Parts: sequence; C-alpha cells; structure tokens
Amino acid sequence: MKSNIRLLLFLIWFTQSCTSQISKINGVSFVSSRDSVTQKHINPIVKINANYAAVMPFGFIRDVTNPELMYNRNSQWFGETDRGIVQYIAELRKQNIKIMVKPHIWISHGEFTGYLKMETEEGWKALETSYSKFILEYAKTAQDTKAEILCIGTELEQFVTNRPKYWDELITKIKAVYKGKLTYAANWDEFKRTPFWSRLDYIGVDAYFPVSDSQTPTVEECLEGWKTHKSVIKNLSETHKKPIIFTEFGYRSVDFSGKEPWKSDRSVDTVNLEAQNNTTQALFETFWKEDWFEGGFIWKWFHNYEKSGGENNNRFTPQNKPVETIIKTHYQTFN
Repeated sequence: MKSNIRLLLFLIWFTQSCTSQISKINGVSFVSSRDSVTQKHINPIVKINANYAAVMPFGFIRDVTNPELMYNRNSQWFGETDRGIVQYIAELRKQNIKIMVKPHIWISHGEFTGYLKMETEEGWKALETSYSKFILEYAKTAQDTKAEILCIGTELEQFVTNRPKYWDELITKIKAVYKGKLTYAANWDEFKRTPFWSRLDYIGVDAYFPVSDSQTPTVEECLEGWKTHKSVIKNLSETHKKPIIFTEFGYRSVDFSGKEPWKSDRSVDTVNLEAQNNTTQALFETFWKEDWFEGGFIWKWFHNYEKSGGENNNRFTPQNKPVETIIKTHYQTFN
C-alpha cells in the first residue's frame, strides 16, 4: 500500500512539474501479425500518447551456423514481410505516428541471434551476402516510406564482433540508399563493445539490464540497481557524442521481473503486476529526463488490443495492465 501511495504521488507531481520537458521518442514495438491493420488497431497506440512505432519485418535462419537468410516468403505472416510493414506504416502515419523500421532475424527454435556465427570464411561470405540483400531491401523500404529511423540489425554480437570490416562497408551501402537516421539494437550486455557507434545517429540498446533480485522489486531498489548501468550508458553517449535510445525496453509482469529481464521462457506461470509497475516506473525515473537520452520503444505491443495482455498475463506486453497507465503518463509528459 505504501508503495502504491508513493507511486500515485509521484505521478501527480511528475505530470504537474515536467510539462516543459522536451519531446522524447515514446515508442511501441508493434508486433507483426498474420493480418493487415486498420485504424481500430492504431487507436490504442495513440491513447497511450505514443509518438513512434517500431515495425519489425523478419528473416529466418535454420540454425546459428547456417548463412541462408529467408524472408518475404508467402509462408510468412503478413506483418513480417515488406508488403506488411508498408501497410502498417501507412495506417500508423494516418495518426501521425513516426516510424522506426527494425528488421529482425529469427533462428529456428528461438536460438539467440547473438550466437549467430559461421565456422568458415566461405560461411561468413555467404552470410554477409544474404544479410546485405535483406537489410538493403528494408533500407529501400524505409526510404520509400520516409521512415524516420532505420535499425540496421538487432542483437547480432558475434556477427558484429567477427566481421567489423563488413559492417563498416554495409553502413556505407545503407547510407547510399536510406537518408534518415540510423541505429543498431545492441543487447544490454553487448552495447559497450559495438564498434561502429560513431557512424550512426543513435546508440541503440535493448535495455534488459538486471536491476533487482527481489521477488517484488520496489521502485527504490530498482533506482539503486540502475545507478551503475546508467553511468556506463551516459559515458558511452558522451564518448561518441551520440544520444541513447532504448530500441527495446520493458519487463514481464512476473516475480523477479528485475533480476533477469531478458528471459521470455514460458516455464514461469506466476503473475506479479506490481513487479512490472515498479521496474517500469524506475526506468522512466532514471532516464526520461536526461538530455542525452532520446527515448525508447516498449516491448511489446500487439495489434489486437482487446485480446492482448490483461491482468492474468505475465508476458512483456503492458496492454490492459496497470503498467499501461504508467507508460501513458510518462509519454504524455514527454510528448
């Protein structure tokens, strides 16, 4: 109860005292679906005061040592393809939502993309050829749709670490096609080693940092847990003279939500809405008022609002949960 009162008082103070703050990227990660979307699906995004959406086409790889990237196939969901994201962007634009095109790779059985690594030079060359075709096609789509941001990759640490020359050349090729702003979505434990931040417009971080080991972390515990991480993030921003965006951020509504926030397995069936509230509140308190921080994209937002989330759901989505109000309040303040 004490924690809830504190949160309510903070929200009231925050709304009243920060109306002069500059605008941030207040984004949602708009999940690809089987279907096209209409304004009915976009209206809930507007209602939480979001001003950006990440649209996420997908390419597929059979395993972490396979270089062949498959995409834009008839077997894929509509929203995972080029046709799909163009349709999504058109509907989002009608409500003045700005766009980040953020291509993803899915490896069979959900293997982590950061482990994608070839064993031979021939394999690396094949992967580079395949990935270049994939990302340059979406760079053209981003240019054609006038997307404000293009994310050139998502959590590909081994690929980036082992082939730095390729990525430097790829960025040059992308810039010849796409004239908007560029970022890369580095995992929370990867971003310090990403070698090409100086060539991009934003330092992008998927912000699943551990901030508390408690079953139900308090806001105060999470604020304390953020201190070391924040210092490292800020120093990197200052070193490269680039603003930070959280290309993904968010927490599950589950026990120990701040301990290993990157975990998405379905082995846990508990629901802890307060844990999601407190971790999310602390993240906003830590970053949204900083001038070197540009904003971020909540993970994740489904098109079919009425059937998504809810108070018995322990996944990442904030939809139809108390945390949605927290997000709405902060997005309104920094819009």
